[in-house]
Amino acid sequence: MSKRPTLHLAFERDIVEIQAQISKLLDLAERRDLDVTEEIEGLSGRLELLKQQTYENLEPMQQVQVARHPSRPYTLDYVERMFTDWVELRGDRTFRDDEAIVGGWARLREHSVMVLGQQKGRDMKENLRRNFGMPHPEGYRKALRLMRQAEKFGRPVIIFIDTPGAYPGVGSEERGIGEAIAFNLREMFRLRVPLISAVIGEGMSGGALGIGITDKILMLEHAIYSVISPEGCAAILWRSADRKEEAARALKLTAHDLLEMGVCDQVIPEPSGGAHSDWDEVAHALEEVLYDTLSGLSKLPPKQLIESRRSKYNSIGAWREA
Repeated sequence: MSKRPTLHLAFERDIVEIQAQISKLLDLAERRDLDVTEEIEGLSGRLELLKQQTYENLEPMQQVQVARHPSRPYTLDYVERMFTDWVELRGDRTFRDDEAIVGGWARLREHSVMVLGQQKGRDMKENLRRNFGMPHPEGYRKALRLMRQAEKFGRPVIIFIDTPGAYPGVGSEERGIGEAIAFNLREMFRLRVPLISAVIGEGMSGGALGIGITDKILMLEHAIYSVISPEGCAAILWRSADRKEEAARALKLTAHDLLEMGVCDQVIPEPSGGAHSDWDEVAHALEEVLYDTLSGLSKLPPKQLIESRRSKYNSIGAWREA
């Protein structure tokens, strides 16, 4: 089981203080054999109310912070809690295995599925190994290889999106990162099996879209999905990352914004205090929605899947021909 960091965001300060009070009371009660039930109940009530009030009124940039929270569950944390018979598959059969993207066979209740997703690290050593969840070209080629394998056996694909973007380094460019993402976009429109994506953290730019062309797009309540990060947008438009709050509001990157605009299909509520406060609860909620979505898509013939997938993306956004 993954080790959870204990870092906290600035706006969580009051929540952390009450949690610390509860911990101290419990420790005192254990050491001195005291009954602190009444005090604990009072503090627990205050804690839940404070969590609810805090997380119901987040600004877009605060939503970005929650989506990037280091204690938030990552792809393999969901795999551990939602699936059985997990068998990881590695390598793109061309260059190497990119550990920023993980994938393999698993079982979601009675459904045999291919599971894919970006994976970040919990400490510096793991983050260096997984490149902070930023895939190289071989990561996208591995993902497509596994999706084609799923198509060969007529199995659905479930994809977890959580990346700050594709890796923009020299080696990545030399090996064709743009071509790898573009090729995936084209080929995912042609796959004859159900494809479901769930944005579990941050879905940034083509790095997210490179494994994100799916029949249904699900988002956790505090996840974000955008063509660019608020910092990057502010640096381009205003030449200063200090205006990232303004950029975050303009980008409309929150789950509820994207649901309203018709980009995502369903928003999955997170526990009070965010997904990082209760991994098991958010995994259970996501599993239920994934199972229901998969059960519905599995009834559709391949031709209808492809046609509806294309129609879905053609309907996103607006344009005018001159």
